[in-house]
Amino acid sequence: MSASTPTREWFRDWFGEEYLALYPHRDEREAREAVDLFREVAAPAPGSRLLDLACGAGRHLRELRSAGLDATGLDLSLTLLRSARSDAPADPLVRGDMRQLPFASGAFGGLTSFFTSFGYFADSSDDRRVLGEMARVLAPGGTFMLDFLNADRVRKHLVEEDSREVGGRRVVQVREIVDGVVVKRIRIEPLDEGPARHFEERVRLYSCEELVSLLADAGLATRQRFGDYEGARFAARSPRLILAGRLDPAREETA
Repeated sequence: MSASTPTREWFRDWFGEEYLALYPHRDEREAREAVDLFREVAAPAPGSRLLDLACGAGRHLRELRSAGLDATGLDLSLTLLRSARSDAPADPLVRGDMRQLPFASGAFGGLTSFFTSFGYFADSSDDRRVLGEMARVLAPGGTFMLDFLNADRVRKHLVEEDSREVGGRRVVQVREIVDGVVVKRIRIEPLDEGPARHFEERVRLYSCEELVSLLADAGLATRQRFGDYEGARFAARSPRLILAGRLDPAREETA
C-alpha cells in the first residue's frame, strides 16, 4: 500500500471534539470576507437558495444567511454540525457525504465550498464524484465558488514541523508531501500525564489548471480566479486558489 493511502478515511476521526478544542477561535472576519467575495462575484438575488458544502461549524453559513440568502449547510461531521447548531439553532443543517449529496438535481441556485474542503479522498476519482455532485445539484445558471489552497505555494514553502501549546496540551504537526498529497500528522500530548493522541490531515495537491480542468469535466465553467478573499488576481505567490464560475450552459442544454 502506498504511503499516501490511509487505511481509514482520516476526516472521520479528525473533525471531532479534538479539532474544536484545538481551534476554538474561528476567524469570523475571514468568513465575512469570503462570503462578501462570493456575493460580489455571483450577485445572488435576495433569498436565493444556496448550498454551503462542507460547512463545518457553520461560520460561513451564518454569514451567508446574515446576508439574506437561503443557505443550507452540509457536513459529514456530527460534532461540527452540533457546534453549528449550538451557535445558530435556526440554520438549516444536513449531515451527508459530499460524494453523494442528499438533494434533488437542480435544487440550488448557488454553491460554496470554503476553506479547503476538497481533495480529501485517497482515490482521486472520489474528488471527481464530488465535482459531479456539485454540478448536479445546481440549477440552470447556478453559480459556484471553490476555495482551495495554492498547491504550488504549499510545495515551495512547506513547513515540515511546528509545535504549540493550547488548552493544557502540546500539539506537534509534521508535514510531508507523498505522491502528490500533502500529509499532516498531528500528535496531541497532555502537558501533565496521559497518552498522546494521533490524527492526520490529507489533501491532494491540485494546481490551478488541474482544478479548472476537473471542474470543466464536471460541467462547471470557471469564470474567475482569485488569490485571496479580498479578490486579488490569482498568482504564484497567492495564499489561496479561489475559483468562481457557473454551470456550463452546454451542460444545462443536455441535462
